[in-house]
Amino acid sequence: MAEKNELDFTCGISDEELTERFKASIRIDEEIRRVKGLPTARYDDKAKKAYLEYPDGRREYVGA
Repeated sequence: MAEKNELDFTCGISDEELTERFKASIRIDEEIRRVKGLPTARYDDKAKKAYLEYPDGRREYVGA
């Protein structure tokens, strides 16, 4: 039988609940960055490029 370490236990939290908490943490981080005036890293599927989006809506493509 395989040994389990502390990372194998989720304290009874389901995978769905962990996923929802992760999504909420990302949303909260983006809101904090917007309030502080910091850019958020995003990806443009059409252009296939990463970019920084500033709170004023401006986009700055990485490597451009």
